[in-house]
This record gives sequence, structure tokens and C-alpha cells, in this order.
Amino acid sequence: MLELSALGLLQRQPLHGYRLKQQLELFMSGCISVNYGAIYPLLKRLQERGEIVAIGEEESESGPCRKIYSITAKGRARWRQKMLEQPRESWVNSRSRFAIKFFFFGDLEVAERVKLLEHRLAACRQRYESVGNQVLAADPYRSEAWKRHLAMVEGEIQWLAEQLAVEKTGGRGKPRATASEQHLEAEIARR
Repeated sequence: MLELSALGLLQRQPLHGYRLKQQLELFMSGCISVNYGAIYPLLKRLQERGEIVAIGEEESESGPCRKIYSITAKGRARWRQKMLEQPRESWVNSRSRFAIKFFFFGDLEVAERVKLLEHRLAACRQRYESVGNQVLAADPYRSEAWKRHLAMVEGEIQWLAEQLAVEKTGGRGKPRATASEQHLEAEIARR
């Protein structure tokens, strides 16, 4: 998941390791923990495989210069492969992986997003059916814990169905243009 996330962020803009860690923490803190002991070895591996390159250095107030990394075409291909794969993994990991993938949905084609949403929706429905029997546990605390889990899965199913409907109807589309962008587009159209 860390590789997927790092490549996705580097696809958007070149970053040095410290800034990459900060950005990963912003959106991944609810999914997995991020530490320097994982970031720098990952950057080294990605660079050795030719998926990222160091494009420069930035002065640091607290120590040595920081290398700035950018993604390569090979890295973009690897990112897309990681986005579209559906590994067999635990419920918790699959949930975290989907949350990370959804963060990068804007970088995928509609058909790819629909496929990922449908896959996650099917997994959630299957989970709901398999866990439903656990609610009747003899221990009231276990029963309440299972009820809470089911409510979370129900919420995710509803949210996924809404997202899927948006994708299938093309409702998200391009963000609305600002007034100045609309004016510029009108000027270009007149010429």
C-alpha cells in the first residue's frame, strides 16, 4: 500500500522524502502508519527499479540536502498495475487498500473506477452476509461489537452504491470553471 501511495503522490508532483512522508500521513493515517524507516528504503527500491528518479536537491535547514524525486513512465505503469490489482488479503487490509485507491480515483479512467467500485461493493456484500450470523453471539459485548461492524459495512455498501451510480451516470465530471476561466473559454470560442 505504501508503494501504491508513494507512486501516486509522485505522479502528481516531484517530492523529497520528508515532504512525501508528510503528504502520506495526511491521507493515509486512517489506513496505515507511515515512518521514515519505511519511506527511504522504499524510495531507494523504486529508484533502483527505474520507477522514480532523483531530479534535484533542495537545501535543508536541519541537515544535508534533500533529494527530490519524480516518477518515470515505468513508475506510472507500475502505479496503474497496483491500482487495478485485487490481491487476496484480510478484510482490514482490503478496506485500507481501497481507501487509498479511492484517493487516486481522479487519475483513472471511468471504466477502471467502475470496476474497482464494483469489486469492492461485491466484497462488502459478501462480508455483510458472512458476518450477519455473528450478531446472535451469546456474549452481549460480542453481539454489540458485531452489530457495530455490520453497521459500518452497511454504511460502506450504501456509500459505494452511491459512488458507483455517480460514475455510471457521469455525474462527477469536470469541476466547474471559475468566472475567469469561463470568460477565457468564451473569448477562445469567439476567435
